[in-house]
Amino acid sequence: MASLIGSTSAELALVADAAVVDAVAAGSAGGAPIALADALRPALEAAAAALGAGVLENARTEQVAHVVGPDTEVFALQADGQDLAWFTVRLRGPRVSGPQVPAPRASMRVLYDVEMTLTAELGRTRLPLRQVLELAPGAVLELDRTAGSPADVMVNGRLIARGEVVVVDEDYGLRITEIVASPDTAL
Repeated sequence: MASLIGSTSAELALVADAAVVDAVAAGSAGGAPIALADALRPALEAAAAALGAGVLENARTEQVAHVVGPDTEVFALQADGQDLAWFTVRLRGPRVSGPQVPAPRASMRVLYDVEMTLTAELGRTRLPLRQVLELAPGAVLELDRTAGSPADVMVNGRLIARGEVVVVDEDYGLRITEIVASPDTAL
């Protein structure tokens, strides 16, 4: 199971019976063992791509009772007429039924090329001016967050997302793990 966070947010899952689990285990016998969640990740990524742009969280293993609910679409995956696995999709957020209403984003197309400054905030601290003036190279500032806590992604001082710091080709990057939107703001 993995969560997709993006233009369409959803819970995606592959429910596999024992035959699929055994096949994955048998396929890894010649090399290093591979976790079922890692083996099935490409299928989750393909489904996420079909739903649109977004961030697919790490896959995790859950009990079937946590995967299937009343609002879950279930698709059987068959081979030789037998159900071997099931793929489930549970969309999150409001659903529109009936005639489609134009999305608020459509009226904002003229703003799509406007550049905005995104900042990633690892944490904050407060210092009296005296201590600020005494700062020198090598000084260490204690922030209000623990190591490993998510960084905040801000646009014009407004929190829009959280993420984890990563290294990409010797540069720092931020992998978005959560989109944060206030009720009156459309992202």
